[in-house]
Amino acid sequence: MPVPSLVESRRPGEESVNVIREIDKRGNLAAKPAQRHEEHPDATGNAIAPPRRSTLAVPAHTWRRGFARRIRITDHIIIIAAVAIAQLARFGTTDHALLSTSGVTLRYTGLSIVIALAWLAALKLENTRDVRIIGAGALEYQRIIHASVKVFGIIAIVAFLLDLGIARGYLAIALPVGVVGIVASRWSWRRWLVTKIRRGRFITNVVVLGSGRGAEDMIRSIRRDHAHRIVGVCVPQDHHALSPSDSLEVDGIAVPVIGDEHSVLAAVRRANADVVAVTATERLGADILRELAWELEAEKTDLVVHPGVTDVSEPRLKIRPTGGMPLLHVEAPQYQGAHRLGKALVDRLGALLALAVFGPFMVLIALGIKYQDRGPVLYRQTRVGTDGVEFSMIKFRSMVVGADAQQPRIADGNDADGPLFKMRDDPRITPIGRYLRKYSLDELPQLFNVLRGEMSLVGPRPPLPSEVASYTRRINRRMLVRPGMTGPWQVSGRSDLTWEETVRLDLSYVENWTFMQDLIILWRTARVVVKGEGAY
Repeated sequence: MPVPSLVESRRPGEESVNVIREIDKRGNLAAKPAQRHEEHPDATGNAIAPPRRSTLAVPAHTWRRGFARRIRITDHIIIIAAVAIAQLARFGTTDHALLSTSGVTLRYTGLSIVIALAWLAALKLENTRDVRIIGAGALEYQRIIHASVKVFGIIAIVAFLLDLGIARGYLAIALPVGVVGIVASRWSWRRWLVTKIRRGRFITNVVVLGSGRGAEDMIRSIRRDHAHRIVGVCVPQDHHALSPSDSLEVDGIAVPVIGDEHSVLAAVRRANADVVAVTATERLGADILRELAWELEAEKTDLVVHPGVTDVSEPRLKIRPTGGMPLLHVEAPQYQGAHRLGKALVDRLGALLALAVFGPFMVLIALGIKYQDRGPVLYRQTRVGTDGVEFSMIKFRSMVVGADAQQPRIADGNDADGPLFKMRDDPRITPIGRYLRKYSLDELPQLFNVLRGEMSLVGPRPPLPSEVASYTRRINRRMLVRPGMTGPWQVSGRSDLTWEETVRLDLSYVENWTFMQDLIILWRTARVVVKGEGAY
């Protein structure tokens, strides 16, 4: 988690944190010194002392431009290298002629230059270097792949129409080398950016304009993003529940009220804010929002407006003007039709490949379980799948025989909230089972569930029938897709997550599913499992 806000404080009675900024009677921001800086844990749980603004913090518009410039230079180098490698691998050092007509000879070196320029142009047109999505992960990688495939698709069509006869081996090398290289470089730059954020270098300061539950929900969501911190909230004047001398408490953290809709600009300047996030649009009206946008434009401060929907990915949001008013259209999720069939095909092929790789290791695990206590190797449990259909999920047995009957006896030791039962030091777990659970090896037999079409490689956590009985309509949407061997919960904390956080991640996955997201979750799962963190 990033360093704390310059203007956040703890609950009344506790020590104040950093600087509390208030509005005086003339509407100007005044600073009140606090006693000390607060330490916030980062994503790994380690405490990070807040940096001094003057030495570490960089305005968002400054570091974003610099970061985009680094990305652009890296893209140029990788694409040039990709086409050069393809040409050398296919033709060696000889510059073969591609086309010779009317005394003009087109050679592969010229084609490589054309492809490189077209590829770079496609990356720019697809907005892969947009400062608002670089470092965003799945969306950024998806745009890179789309841009690259489009370029080579157009080249293939042109070559066919003009009968150019471009060597297929040349294209077959250039495309994967370039895509893998660009994605790998973006991933590396993303890790570099995360490191800087953890050190307090590239934090985006946010002022929230709104009140009530809308402001609380926005603050709660923004605080989940380690790259942002809330520096205060401006409350519209017609909302009398809060005043500039009060604070808005969200999850135990008091965020000071630093102004109203008429003093946002002053709050931005004093708090060094990079973004103003608006949620009270019904109280502000179009005129105030337009004036605010003009004022913030001069300050190089972004204005973002909360659309009223959460956990919806960017590809599903479309702006459609109606009567001169921009309306946000939320597209339907993509898990139906051809997308669902494609996912099922990928699941089965992936499961077959995984069984071929891990099959011998699974035999060794089975022998170890059998040798330990002569009990059954597999554990079967009824779970609920797509559309509420029950199935028998199989795992390697990691507990003593008859463990289910012993659960009521240890129910008081439940470490999980909601309908789940999780226990850090569960006495029913066998010695070999503790090792299997730590590295999720007990889940490997579920590959057979995937082959039978009952589960997916990636998806929401498969629930028990007793859990489903307590589900609300909102939570039931988790069962619109097949449950997965891994999912967003697996790569975001595993058993350490709260029930509400698990539900939120699963619903976000269901609503925003893409093939690229599945690939990223599988990659992140491998990293999490190797570390053995958060599983018990």
